[in-house]
Amino acid sequence: MEETSTPRAQWLRGVLDMCLLSLMAETPAYGYEMTVRLAKAGLAVADGSIYPALARLRKRGLVEVERRSGDGGPARTYYRPSEAGMRILRSWTRDWSEFTTSIGSIINQPTREAP
Repeated sequence: MEETSTPRAQWLRGVLDMCLLSLMAETPAYGYEMTVRLAKAGLAVADGSIYPALARLRKRGLVEVERRSGDGGPARTYYRPSEAGMRILRSWTRDWSEFTTSIGSIINQPTREAP
C-alpha cells in the first residue's frame, strides 16, 4: 500500500490544535489570519483544515469567539483561548517539549556502520 500524504502533513494534523491555540494566545485572530501566520512559519495549512479544527476547539470549550466588523468588509470571527484552552495549551506545550526531546534523542544518534 502506497502512502499518499507526507509525514509532515500527518505530523501537522496531530499538532494543529496546539499550533492554533498558541497563535491565538499571542493575539486573538480570525481563521484566515491564522492560515497566513502558519504559512509564514513554514506550515502550509488549507482553510479546509483550519475551520474544522477551530470548530472542534470551540466545541471542547477551549476557545472563545468574538465577532468584529471588518474594515469595509464582512464581520470576522476572532478566536482566543478560553481559560481551559490556556491550561491545555500549557499542558500540551510541556508534553510536546518532552516528546520532541525523546524523538530527537533517538533520531539524532550517530549512524552505526555494519561490521
